[in-house]
Amino acid sequence: MANLVEAKTREEFEGFLTKAGKCLTVVHFQADWAPQCGQMNDVMAELAKEHAHATFVKMEAEAVPEVSEKYEIASVPTFVFFKGGEQVDRLDGAHAPDLTKKVQRLAVSGGPATSPESGPADLNQRLKKLINAAPCMLFMKGSAQEPRCGFSKQIVALLKDNSIQFSSFDILSDEEVRQGLKTFSNWPTYPQLYVNGELLGGLDIVKELAESGELQNTCPKAVTLEHRLKSLINHSPVMLFMKGNKEAAKCGFSRQILELLNSAEVDFDTFDILQDEEVRQGLKTYSNWPTYPQLYVKGELIGGLDIVKELKESGDLASVMKGES
Repeated sequence: MANLVEAKTREEFEGFLTKAGKCLTVVHFQADWAPQCGQMNDVMAELAKEHAHATFVKMEAEAVPEVSEKYEIASVPTFVFFKGGEQVDRLDGAHAPDLTKKVQRLAVSGGPATSPESGPADLNQRLKKLINAAPCMLFMKGSAQEPRCGFSKQIVALLKDNSIQFSSFDILSDEEVRQGLKTFSNWPTYPQLYVNGELLGGLDIVKELAESGELQNTCPKAVTLEHRLKSLINHSPVMLFMKGNKEAAKCGFSRQILELLNSAEVDFDTFDILQDEEVRQGLKTYSNWPTYPQLYVKGELIGGLDIVKELKESGDLASVMKGES
């Protein structure tokens, strides 16, 4: 693909930015030795197909240290977003859903995420959505897997030690949110913890609640992975765990099984394993089935592509999907 390229020098990097002009450029600072970078390159390749006017650049972070230092690359993978040669956003870590959302937003918008055209009202609406994105939302530096400051690390440890289920937002990846949330909630520091859309407080308050034993009653308890997998498997009578979704399969095996299931004319739902690494790895162990796609009917594993092919050839696929045999 012409819009998926690699920069091996600073000159090549700057050349790609210049050539892209006002169109979006996504630069992946990566390392060949890091497996998560390879996974994110696969995601980036799919995004490059969907966004032909954007440019996606792979760059070995250690090979071009002057560029990495300029953009404060502290870990890989890190994605930096540019428009008109200027940085407009960034994303630290291997978070495929967040990368997809940022690319979709920035590729469509006429300017950077912090464009002055998005007024206070628009920002407040966005902040409200983020605060209510999960029953327990933590705004922090870094991610729950990789906190990037001592305070964030401490609050994550407290939440995990108390088995609290929470989602997080990396304020380092979005300067507009980082500054706007301070004003919106009248709370000048991070991390910030919200429960059911209301500000609970920062690290000190969470510490007090944990010490008093009230934290577990204040925040939702975590659901075990096994319980979560059972819920997903039984989300619909027929569930397909695949790479991609009904509208856009992201591997050949998933594409083939979609065609077979569609031919059976029985309703089914899908779950994109590329969006959730915990489910992707956990389901292999839970069902003792090491590959994807995986098809479930009424909570029971039917199998993968080969088994679905056999059922199609024998004429049994539709009846199996209906739970009749």
